[in-house]
Amino acid sequence: MPAAVATRLSVRTFLKLSVGAALATIGLKTAAWWVTGSVGLLSDAMESFVNLAAAVFALVMVTIAQAPADEDHPFGHSKAEYFSSGFEAMMILGASLAIIWAAVHRWMAPQPLADVGVGVALSVVSSLINGGLALAMLRAARDHESIALEADARHLMTDVWTSIGVAGGVLLVPVTGLLWLDPLLAIAVALNILREAASLLRRSVDGLMDRALNDEERARIDEALRGLAGDEVRFDHLRTRRAAGAKFCQLHMHVPGGWTLARAAAQREQVEARLIDAVGGLRVTIELLPVGKEPLGVDSPGVP
Repeated sequence: MPAAVATRLSVRTFLKLSVGAALATIGLKTAAWWVTGSVGLLSDAMESFVNLAAAVFALVMVTIAQAPADEDHPFGHSKAEYFSSGFEAMMILGASLAIIWAAVHRWMAPQPLADVGVGVALSVVSSLINGGLALAMLRAARDHESIALEADARHLMTDVWTSIGVAGGVLLVPVTGLLWLDPLLAIAVALNILREAASLLRRSVDGLMDRALNDEERARIDEALRGLAGDEVRFDHLRTRRAAGAKFCQLHMHVPGGWTLARAAAQREQVEARLIDAVGGLRVTIELLPVGKEPLGVDSPGVP
């Protein structure tokens, strides 16, 4: 999918495409397992069911995340995306354990494979579907700054590498006569999926804990504030946080006590505009204070 087209499509549209891709690959991979009897291809098909469940859940969570702020959620619903990526991580974890269970049983009772060529061909077609969609979704995830979309894309890409590894192993079985290659490859695939699950789960938890903006974004904010500060105006107690694609910034702006409210408000609007120019989509909250006045109970550092 061309990059320009990927950018125009919404997060929800991509997740709907992911649901469709999951349904298509479930059919292809189940047929591949049916004709070959390969436990490796069975593990690959099982992960596609996980893809389907994860994509549906992600679509629900993204729909919630895009809902406007309300009385009960004055900061919006953006964090719902982290529940989506966390759910995907748990689904990937469950799939990997199921794959290992099936592979161990096949290791203890090896069975010959049949119609390997047909099964691998079906698996390759499903990989092409998932691979093309995953690459487009990763580009769109960066543009939309959506962790839910990125999680689903990385899940799909994991599925692609899984399918490639399984297909290679299945092709080697009739060539080498080593029946244990099939379950061994399935276990290797499961361990790789476990690694992906751990990474997604860590990022989801990190996001739910109000992580600050990244160093580059914070540096742009600091630079903008330094350019606006002067003998009469200073800034301190800067805090930032991210909630999926939403970015928040709050700080104190100290102005002379003799300024009129209108002048102070105009200066605050100028600061807000400059910060939003520095970091696109930033939501700024500025508390006005007279010079020399510090609010009680606040001890966060000032702006460098």
